[in-house]
Amino acid sequence: MRSPVHSLPRHDGDEGTDSTPLLPGSPRAEAAPGCCSARYNLAVLACLGFFIVYALRVNLSVALVDMIQSNTTSEDNSTSHECPEHSVPKKVHNPKGKQYQWDAETQGWILGSFFYGYIITQIPGGYVARKVGGKLLLGFGVLGTAVFTLFTPLAADLGVGYLIAVRTLEGLGEGVTFPAMHAMWSSWAPPLERSKLLSISYAGAQLGTVISLPLSGMICFYMDWAYVFYISGIVGIFWFVLWIWLVSDAPETHRTISHSEKEYILSSLRNQLSSQKSVPWIPMLRSLPLCAIVVAHFSYNWTFYTLLTLLPTYMKEILRFNVQENGFLSAVPYFGCWLCIILSGQVADNLRAKWHFSTLCVRRLFSLVGMIGPAIFLVAAGFIGCDYSLAVVFLTISTSLGGFASSGFSINHLDIAPSTLLENGKPCSVSLLLLTYLVRSSLHCLAKVKCRPGLSMTTTDTDTEGTRK
Repeated sequence: MRSPVHSLPRHDGDEGTDSTPLLPGSPRAEAAPGCCSARYNLAVLACLGFFIVYALRVNLSVALVDMIQSNTTSEDNSTSHECPEHSVPKKVHNPKGKQYQWDAETQGWILGSFFYGYIITQIPGGYVARKVGGKLLLGFGVLGTAVFTLFTPLAADLGVGYLIAVRTLEGLGEGVTFPAMHAMWSSWAPPLERSKLLSISYAGAQLGTVISLPLSGMICFYMDWAYVFYISGIVGIFWFVLWIWLVSDAPETHRTISHSEKEYILSSLRNQLSSQKSVPWIPMLRSLPLCAIVVAHFSYNWTFYTLLTLLPTYMKEILRFNVQENGFLSAVPYFGCWLCIILSGQVADNLRAKWHFSTLCVRRLFSLVGMIGPAIFLVAAGFIGCDYSLAVVFLTISTSLGGFASSGFSINHLDIAPSTLLENGKPCSVSLLLLTYLVRSSLHCLAKVKCRPGLSMTTTDTDTEGTRK
C-alpha cells in the first residue's frame, strides 16, 4: 500500500514492505522492555486522561434523567409507557436534587450542545499541538473541561441557556484531546507497537464510560445529581497535576527515560517523520485512502456518539429502568467495547509482527469486524419489542464489536502518513464538521419522534405543525 500523501518519505505500508512498518535496509533497534517503560507509562496516563474525558462527557446523560420531572418527558413522548413495567418491583427512588420542567426538545439541545464546542477546536487543535506540544494542549483541555463541569449545577439553576453555554465550553476543551494525543504518539509510538500503545491509551474512553455511567446512577440514587459533576470535575483537576508532572512531549525531553528505550524509539521513527513543515493539502484532498478513513470515522462515530448520549434516555423512557439500573445497564455495552479494544490491539500487532500479516490486511480485517458486526446487531435491536434482556444483549454485542475498529481505520492514518497527518491533527476532524451537525440533529429529532419498543422509530412527528398524532 503506497502512501497517498506525496512528498513524504516512504514508510510503513509501502508496497513490498507491508508486513513490517520499518523500511527495508534500515537497522532495527532491539526493542526496549515495555514494563515500567516511559512509553507505556505515557499510555497508562493517557488512558486515565481519556477515562476522565469521557466521564466528563457522559455524566450529564445519566444526571439529566434525574434532573427532569418525570411527567415532563412522558407528556412529550406518547409511547413512553408502551412497554409494561418490570415484573420485579423496583426500589422506589425519590430524587433529592432540584428538578426542572424541560421538554424533550430542550433536552435535545442540552445533550447536543457539547458537540458545538467540540467541533470548533478539532482542526485548530492539531496546529496548536505542533506549536506548543501535545502535553500542554491535552492537559489544559482536560483541565478546562473539568473546571466548567464544576459549574454545571450552578448553570442549570440559572437557566437552560447557561447550561447550554457551559456544555459548549466543555466541548471546546475536549475537542483538542484527540489531536493532541495523536501528535504525541507521532513521537512516542514505535511502529510495531502502535496498535498496543494506542489501544491502551484510547481504551480509557470506554473505561470512563463504563465507570461513569453506573457511578453517576448510584450518586443520583443515593445522593444528589449535583455531586456527579462535583466529583468528576475534582478528579479531572487531580489528573491534570499528574499529567503535567510526569509526561513529556518527546523521548528527548523525558527526565527518567532509559537510554536504551530512547534509542529504540528514536531509531524506529527516524525514517518515518518528515522535516516538511507545510501541509500538503492538495495531495491529502486527492487521497482516496485518506477519504476512506474520514468516511469510516464519520459513519462509526455518528452511531457511537448518538448511542453514547441517548442510551440512558432510552433505558428510562422505553425500557423503564430506574436511574440506578439505568447507569449500570448503559455501561455494560461499553465494558465489552473496552475489552475488545484491548484485545484487538494485542492481536493486531501480533498478526503483523509474528504472523507477518500485511498492515493493509490487518487494518481491513479489523475495520470490517468493527463496522459490519455492530451494524447487524444494532438493526436487530430495533425489532425485538419489549424484551428487556435481549435489548441489552444486542446493544452490548453491537457496541463491543465496534471496539475492533480501534485497530482498523481508527489508527490507519499512522500507517499512511505518520508525520503529516499526526502532527497536524486527527484526519477525522474534517468528518466531525458534518458529524457534529448530524449528531445534534439526531438528538433534536429523536427527542421529537415517537419511539416504539426497540431502537427503531416511526416517523410521526409529535410536534409537526402543531399537530400531535
